Amino acid sequence: MASVKGLGSGRTAAWQGNRQAGDRSARARRVLLLLTLLTGGAFLASIMLGVANASVAGVVRLLLGLDHDAALLRDRIIILDIRLPRALTGLLVGAALAVSGALMQGLFRNPLADPALVGVSSGAALGAVSMIVLGGALMPWLPASLSLTALPLAAFLGGLASTLLLYRIATTGQVTSVATMLLAGIALGALSSAATGLLVFIADDRQLRDITFWTLGSLAGASWQKLAIAAPVILVALGASGFLARGLNALTLGEAAAFHMGFSVQRLKNGAILCVAAATGAAVATSGAIGFVGIVVPHLLRLVIGPDNRFLLPAAALLGASLLLMADMLSRLVAAPAELPIGIITALAGAPVFLAILMRGRGRLGL
Repeated sequence: MASVKGLGSGRTAAWQGNRQAGDRSARARRVLLLLTLLTGGAFLASIMLGVANASVAGVVRLLLGLDHDAALLRDRIIILDIRLPRALTGLLVGAALAVSGALMQGLFRNPLADPALVGVSSGAALGAVSMIVLGGALMPWLPASLSLTALPLAAFLGGLASTLLLYRIATTGQVTSVATMLLAGIALGALSSAATGLLVFIADDRQLRDITFWTLGSLAGASWQKLAIAAPVILVALGASGFLARGLNALTLGEAAAFHMGFSVQRLKNGAILCVAAATGAAVATSGAIGFVGIVVPHLLRLVIGPDNRFLLPAAALLGASLLLMADMLSRLVAAPAELPIGIITALAGAPVFLAILMRGRGRLGL
């Protein structure tokens, strides 16, 4: 009896030791702290650095009434009306794309999934290109005050419509098939790309330049007006995603296991799809198509802090935001006074990193 008891105690101790060895929550908390500092530094640098020399300290003195130099009025416009909304937009767009990628990878239980699988990006692109090519002819009555928001609104509605159609196709009764959603997303993405190609074919030279710049992604058009439209949608989606973390952790064991653990699998799918559609749609509508953030950021973080979505989702938001802010600074400074589309920067940086990850883990992934 004593030997059996000792054996049981040994197994318990071994199990606890293995659990502690595999528990990366302490490391995840440290990484979250470092990412918070990195994001704060990137945000401040995005406001302070630019082609034009502008004094942040001088603007602060001007706002506090400590300095009345007329030259600071120019700095106030540069920092408060141009750089600050641009930095806030980059912060939200980067967080939205990265968290959407983490949600999709958790939902599909596949580290190679990204928001494009549900057709949000292709639908948003079709909506935006439709507005660029056909907006002037179909809505000549649109006032100038609304024309600035017409493009992001059309992109958001296009992404939302594509997602709702995909969800309708993949849902039978009250059950949504993830496999059907994946296949239907590929088909709808192809249809959206074909329709976008047709619009590109009939576009004139000016419209083609606008389409090219938008599809490569940029924060150049950021403004307080656009931020006021996109920010509430992105913030609500990011906040709601936090409530999905435990369910996504359970889903890694399979839908049946998650159900027996007390989670509503269908509600979990609905919540994840809705958060991805809202966050990615608003992000793409604001900044255009920016690739590799949604797929690379969550994958990198899993290698460092593990797959626990309680830590992965906030870490993805912070790393995605900081990386997009740094990419935006490069796009502004590397070819100054011209500006590179930010999608080029993210693709040049993200593609080699992602290929290196695939080469390193291809045996584990079965590739």
